[in-house]
Amino acid sequence: MDGILEKFKNLKIPKLDNLFGGKLGGQNATAEPKVKEINLVPDIKNDFIKTLKFRNLVFFICIVVAISSTVVMLIFLSIAGGQQGFITAKQNTIDALQKKIEEYSDLSDFLTIRDQLSNIAEITENKVMMSRTFNILSAMIPTGSDYISISELTVNLENEEGGPTFNIDAQANAGTDPQIDYKVLDSFKKSMRYLRYDYGEYVDKNDQTIPAYCIIETDNDGATLRDSEKGYYAYWLIEGEGCNPSAEDEENEEVEETTTLLQTQTFDDQALFTQETTVEDFIAKPTLADLSEKTGYQVEEYNGQNVVKIWRTPQYTEWYKANPQENEAYMDLDGNIHNIPHFNSSCISYSGAEKDNKTITWTTTNESCLLVPDNEEGGEGIEIESSSNGRNSDEELVLRFNAVIAFAPEAFNFNNHHMLALPPAGRRNVTDSYSQIQSIFAERASDCDKNDTECITTPTSDTSNSDNQNTEEEEEEEW
Repeated sequence: MDGILEKFKNLKIPKLDNLFGGKLGGQNATAEPKVKEINLVPDIKNDFIKTLKFRNLVFFICIVVAISSTVVMLIFLSIAGGQQGFITAKQNTIDALQKKIEEYSDLSDFLTIRDQLSNIAEITENKVMMSRTFNILSAMIPTGSDYISISELTVNLENEEGGPTFNIDAQANAGTDPQIDYKVLDSFKKSMRYLRYDYGEYVDKNDQTIPAYCIIETDNDGATLRDSEKGYYAYWLIEGEGCNPSAEDEENEEVEETTTLLQTQTFDDQALFTQETTVEDFIAKPTLADLSEKTGYQVEEYNGQNVVKIWRTPQYTEWYKANPQENEAYMDLDGNIHNIPHFNSSCISYSGAEKDNKTITWTTTNESCLLVPDNEEGGEGIEIESSSNGRNSDEELVLRFNAVIAFAPEAFNFNNHHMLALPPAGRRNVTDSYSQIQSIFAERASDCDKNDTECITTPTSDTSNSDNQNTEEEEEEEW
């Protein structure tokens, strides 16, 4: 205390006029005084105050951090609790649905159908048409005095080693003495390399594809529609739903006419308008001429349905002539067909060559679609496994044989529409009518009886191509 008093005693106070910037009453007496601070607090006190301020700042920061952490923790806890509650609710829903599914008696059938639907594209891609067997048999079996009858046919459409196969137990008959003639079987074997198939799409005059379900290609007996002079054709159900791809979306005029009729017609005899009366009773059915004018095609009637005939076989002479309406031909020398309903083949190409400025020679080519192609090793697609003499049900001498024939898978593919098996050039195929194709089949020939000297001693020959004396050109001409 004495030290502090001592300091105050020794404290020197400047003159008052110096404190105020000049002498009192002088020239500068009106100027503002200069303020000077006098530090009466020791330095230790200043350090103490700074420390308190820093402590308060740290406490404040800690409080803010604690509050923030608490808020964040509460948020996390609420989210976690909400998630757990959501998961629990969903699990309860799943358990309830699972219990309901397990109580469904037809669950296995439903799952099977669902699995099949997911694979429907693959199933369709691999689908094969067993019904094409008859058409192939009609092209494969020869006609004439030399004929072959099948006593047993095994069709394998899922051959793991290659394409579909026919395993036939058959008998060859020359028709004339001697009935047992190796040439019949050998010609049958060689004809396999000349068999072709064809597929594609029918199109309208604007080259729009006609759906396959809108095409009739067989008659009531299942025989392919064919004109003996002009070739193959089909009928187009032009009035079917979705069958006319080029038709414009028009309002149904018949319904409008009927509505107008019903609104304006006065029925004197109410008995005529009964519950059995339908809209069709008041609509006049259009004639074939009306339909032809409306559609732009020549409409005709077939089996009670209005159809348009479409030629599958090009009508070269008629189509190459100028179209009087369009002033251009339906078919040019490059084989291009337009402005007329026709068949777009995926296998056959056409071309024409003009001779002497008068005659057109047309050529048909089908090199890629072999019905019985060679196997991967380069061998033939038909294999004669065995042959022997025998007698048929009429006691005629025949050559019994067993053969395995491998066909191109494309010929049975479901996606290849309008497939048609074609016989070798120059040979008419057997009708593929369901009622007449039975003539291809016959009762199995019996083995030669041990006492049947004629049957046992009649010679046969190997059917390999190397031992046959006939040339391929001769066989092609024969078939």
